[in-house]
This record gives sequence, structure tokens and C-alpha cells, in this order.
Amino acid sequence: MLEHLPSWLGKALTGLRAGADKLAIARDELGGSYPALALSSPAFADGARLPERFTADGEGRSPPLVWGDPPAGTACLALLVEDADAPTPQPLVHAAIWALAADAGRLAEGDIAADGTGDGAGDVGRNSYRREGWLPPDPPTGHGEHRYAFQLFALSAGCGDPGPTPGRTAMIDAMSGHVLAAGLLIGTYSRGEEAPVGPVGAVAPA
Repeated sequence: MLEHLPSWLGKALTGLRAGADKLAIARDELGGSYPALALSSPAFADGARLPERFTADGEGRSPPLVWGDPPAGTACLALLVEDADAPTPQPLVHAAIWALAADAGRLAEGDIAADGTGDGAGDVGRNSYRREGWLPPDPPTGHGEHRYAFQLFALSAGCGDPGPTPGRTAMIDAMSGHVLAAGLLIGTYSRGEEAPVGPVGAVAPA
């Protein structure tokens, strides 16, 4: 949708960004500081550009994710993916999953898809367009680089119930006071500017 904005408008909105300080992982009610949970992707390095196939310019599939063992006492995991640089008051939610199994260890490519009320292994929630599943990155042309924050939370028993197909607000409310550890992985994407892509782990030239 945002690809249809003219580039002059994208450039005019460059200074309008939600901000990393508004990401879920930075919210005071979740504790603000947690032990780190290792989170990575075999498809892109932390801080590197997302391959086009995961965006609105490609097939729009969700990327694969892998993570380390959560801490003892973890009852389940929750995932939120947000655009810290969306030209909106709050970060744009690209994916939400509640109650991933504590020992799941990974999500395969394309796994973040509509699932109704969930299949017992996790419940895929609503993105900012109020739809279940993965919302492919779709930044305005000329707006500059957008940071897509993949945030994985290890949760203790007794956390709240956000209801079926939950959204961001319900998930944050349910997680409050129950975050044992959190992982953060950043993928970037932009339109209308130089965007060299190298192998996973490579650093693009300045």
C-alpha cells in the first residue's frame, strides 16, 4: 500500500518516525531490562537488509527465525515484529504470535500465517492492518531506512490471557510482570535508495 506514495511525499515524511523507544521491548510495564535471549535468522544478519522475498516487493513471506534455550521457568514465548520507523505515532505491527511452545526453538519461513484461533502450538495474532499473519514490510519510497524489530519474549507461568488472535496492546498487557528474558533482531528495508545486499553477516559498504 505505502509503495504507491509518491517519492516526494516519502522524503517529506523522513523526519516523522515512531521511534525505537516506543517498541514493545522498551515498554516500562514489561520491566525495561531483561536477560538476553539469543535470536537470529538464517536469512539475514542482525542490522542487515531483509531479502526482498520477505517484503511487499517480493513474495511477502515471513522470514525464518531461530533462538536459543529460554531460561528455566519459561512457560511460553511471545513474538512481536514492529517497524520502529513507520511514519505513525506508534510502531507499525507486522506480526504477533502468542503462546509459542517454550521448546519450539524456531519458526520456519512462511510460518507466520493466519491460523484462526491457533492450533495449540501458538496463536498468530493481528498486525496493524487488523489481519492475522505477516504484514510484509512496505515502507514509503524515499522515506529512508526502516528498522523492523523482531522481539521474542520468554514468559513465566501465570501471565494474562490476551484472548484469541491478540493484538499488540492485549499482548503487552498480558506479558506485564512476566518477562523472564527477551531477544531482539533487527532487519532493515528501504525503497528508492542504494541498498547493496551481501551474504548473511556481510557489512554493506558505507
